[in-house]
Amino acid sequence: MEKIKFTFEDTNEEVEFFVLEQTRVSGHDYILVTDSEEDEAECLILKDTSKAEDTESLYEIVEDDVELAAVLKVFEELLEDVDIEM
Repeated sequence: MEKIKFTFEDTNEEVEFFVLEQTRVSGHDYILVTDSEEDEAECLILKDTSKAEDTESLYEIVEDDVELAAVLKVFEELLEDVDIEM
């Protein structure tokens, strides 16, 4: 499982997440990340909000319920053996 490091803009705090899957929906890139490789780990869906000319990706947590449900459904189909609960 790929591990990536994120840096919070406001605090410069770094945190590492494991990337479970990635997808593109309606022209936007999303990644499903988790804080642990254990079975009962917390997951987040992050949306890449960077512009094409940006050299680094800028991810934000998806909080809109409609968007979250739609992208979650895609991830559930991609990860057939994983049960994701909201």
